[in-house]
Amino acid sequence: MKIILNGIFKENPMFVLVLGLCPALAITTKFESAYLMGLCLLIILMFSNVVIAIIKRIVPDAVRIPVYILIISTFVTIIEIILKTYIPALSDILGIYLPLITVNCIVLGRAMAVASKESIKTSLLDAIGIGLGYTFALMIIAFFREALGAGTITFMDATSSLTGYKAIYELPTTNILPISILTNPAGAYIALAFFVALFSKFKGGKKHESH
Repeated sequence: MKIILNGIFKENPMFVLVLGLCPALAITTKFESAYLMGLCLLIILMFSNVVIAIIKRIVPDAVRIPVYILIISTFVTIIEIILKTYIPALSDILGIYLPLITVNCIVLGRAMAVASKESIKTSLLDAIGIGLGYTFALMIIAFFREALGAGTITFMDATSSLTGYKAIYELPTTNILPISILTNPAGAYIALAFFVALFSKFKGGKKHESH
């Protein structure tokens, strides 16, 4: 549990390590696309870490990175094929950012830093923690951007739901809300900076209290 919590809080890939920013800046205009992307990365990270932890002793140092990228890209391709075959609308929502998980610095970074050195169990727990941390971060940013920027919260729409059920909640508008800039690229930077600063302040306060 400590390893999982470490990935969610102490080494949160988005708010602490500040990695994997492209999806955060591109897909967090809707809450739906944020948690779906996070779940895909979590699954790919888990399988990749486990396989790398299993084969790490037989992979020569000279070809470690190409081999690890090949393993990661294999799982990305499997997920992409499954989504395109069975849930094409979901594949459309994630777009180019799903195959780009292959070169996501979070996945390759954990492979190099953890899976290539630690046991299978530790590698799996680390993948779960980092994956959940990244998913939660995407969800927080997306909720902030969509709720304040568009006045909606999209859990699923009619085109991406397996059941056709629609869950888009409209929030009341005011003289201040919605703040349309939050749905633009600039708004992504504003939201990211706000939560990175807030997270840093929270962590700093906790450290100070512990002394």
